[in-house]
Amino acid sequence: MRIVVVEDDPVMQLGLEQFLADYENFEVVGQAADGYSGVALALELNPHLIVMDIGLPKLDGIAATQQIKQKRPDIRVVMLTSHTADTEMIAALASGSDAYCIKGASLEQLEVAIHCAHTGATYLDPQIARRVIGHLQHRPTSTPPIVELSNRELDVLRLIVEGKSNPEIAAELFLSISTVKTHLRSIMNKLAVDDRVQAAVAALRSSLV
Repeated sequence: MRIVVVEDDPVMQLGLEQFLADYENFEVVGQAADGYSGVALALELNPHLIVMDIGLPKLDGIAATQQIKQKRPDIRVVMLTSHTADTEMIAALASGSDAYCIKGASLEQLEVAIHCAHTGATYLDPQIARRVIGHLQHRPTSTPPIVELSNRELDVLRLIVEGKSNPEIAAELFLSISTVKTHLRSIMNKLAVDDRVQAAVAALRSSLV
């Protein structure tokens, strides 16, 4: 299995390289320390799998994964991060990543995540899985109602799913923060949810974005 490691922490990068070197069927063919370099390396080397940190400089791991998946959907991506914010978790899953591991988890869990992703399965760290299930169970299990959102509301919702904050959404869509908040309130009312994370989950479940 040809693997690229994208990690900006030198200590973590070295630890991953040493861990992966212990397995005869794992071969680290490249390393990058920022998102743009990670994308370039993935397209150049076409590895089987990438171990991707989320908190990368220049281009974060979520955006990097989206770019890689758009051009090389067959490359598997294992997200490895210390971040566990709900919005970031939803955005990581929406980016097309195949596994989500939290730094500090056992190496055995990372090995399982890599093998799951490589075989086409999806792996979630147990504590992340519990939270995803919790969000899904919070909503009724019946078929979600048809929701009509304006084009601008869909733009805002798409960026919410990507984990963007209100100021980031305002900057990208050239809106004021108060206008973004107005759209967000309207979206939550239409989706019958209480917060932006539930809105992101509802959007993914209903294929709105």
